[in-house]
Order: sequence, then C-alpha cells, then structure tokens
Amino acid sequence: MDNKSREGMDGSMLMDPEISKILKGKNFASFATLMNDGSPQVTPVWVDYRDDLILVNTAVGRLKEKNIDRDNRVALCVFETENPYNMVSIKGRVVDKRTEGADKHIDELAKRYLNVDKYPYRRPDEKRVILKIMPEKIFHLKI
Repeated sequence: MDNKSREGMDGSMLMDPEISKILKGKNFASFATLMNDGSPQVTPVWVDYRDDLILVNTAVGRLKEKNIDRDNRVALCVFETENPYNMVSIKGRVVDKRTEGADKHIDELAKRYLNVDKYPYRRPDEKRVILKIMPEKIFHLKI
C-alpha cells in the first residue's frame, strides 16, 4: 500500500498529476465558509480548477456566497470517490467572484458530474457566480 502525504503553501501543487486527477474527476468537495459568528458552514459542491485557482460555482444570494462577501477565508476537502483515502485538503481565500462565464461553467460541470449538456437544476431567476479561490495551504494524502 502506497502511503504518502504532502503539504504545500501555494497553488502550484494543483499541477501535480495526482492532485489534478482528484480535482478534475467526478469527486465532490466539502466547502467551508465562515458564518457571521465565526462558526463554519459546510456545503457539498462540485469543484474545478484552472491555472493556480480552485473554482466553485454557486448562485448569487446563497449562504456561502453571502459568507464570502463578509469573510473570504474558505476551506475545502476533495476525496476520490473510489478511494476516499486519496484526498486533497485546501485552505485559501476567494480572490474573485465572477458572473461572466458562470452559466457556461456550470454546464461544463454538469457534463462532468451528471453527463448532461445543460445544468438541469437552474431556477429561472437564478444568477450563477464563479468563486475563484487562491490556495494558501494544500495537503494531499494517499493511502
């Protein structure tokens, strides 16, 4: 059994093939933001990455989006569905929120996670937003 763990302090570790495989796979993330009282709020999300940034797609007005407006510190943990002991934990900050391209991005994620061309759960009044996260600490464990 291969047992290794690694830690890094920036997004360059995202380019590692083992970490990239987890982030580009059909693996869910537990995404934590901070409530007004400092307590954590955790939500399962689809996850993506581009360059040195983690991407999470959500809707404007959701609790995680509101929490980030107040405090941009976040954490996520992504584990491989077939082997939950192959996981990546990331702490960082949301450095950008963008509605531009968010509809296309959620459709791309729907293709990966649901094998459909269009995100099927969009509400008519919903506005999508991409949260761009700059990793500050990355931990990878594989057993």
